Amino acid sequence: MKFLAVDTSGRQLNTAVFDGAREHVFSRKDCAMQHSVLLMGGIAEALHAAALSPADCDFFACVAGPGSFTGIRIGIATVKGLCLALGKPALAVTSFDCLAYADKSGKKLCLVDAGHGNYYACGYEGTRVCLAPAFMSRAQADALIAEGYTPVAAEPLFAGVQAADPAAGLMAACRARAGEAAGAHALEAVYLRKSSAEERA
Repeated sequence: MKFLAVDTSGRQLNTAVFDGAREHVFSRKDCAMQHSVLLMGGIAEALHAAALSPADCDFFACVAGPGSFTGIRIGIATVKGLCLALGKPALAVTSFDCLAYADKSGKKLCLVDAGHGNYYACGYEGTRVCLAPAFMSRAQADALIAEGYTPVAAEPLFAGVQAADPAAGLMAACRARAGEAAGAHALEAVYLRKSSAEERA
């Protein structure tokens, strides 16, 4: 099994390549608004480190959201292009999966900053979803934390949040779920609310 995975859903640009024996994981911090410029270079760097060409990959994966509306589209479009050009299957993972697979807590609430004191959230028991993805306020998140969920995020969103490395989680999620790779046409963005532009319209 060999694959390339990308995450353009947040501030980081994460690329992960598995060459069949070794993991090659790369992260670039504070890449928000630059994913379209940096992604192809990040892909080339990761493939070079693994001594692979795109054609060597058995599938391509991307984070389908939630997160940056534009970033998600960039990742999906890039992976779809690779899949269609090379006749390879695609795997979609969520931003929540990346956190869940990176964190060792049992019952956890994976959180992504949605701005203005709100969050995208999903509950997990280990790596199994036990609470459907939702857009929620801080008060709603606090209520779930009071019920025993450990809050997990890529950054310290508020006091008590446990940090997890989404790049490492991307690799782990793709290795665990490789058998779910399917046609690139099935790749769809995960949006839990309208974009800011749509909300203002």
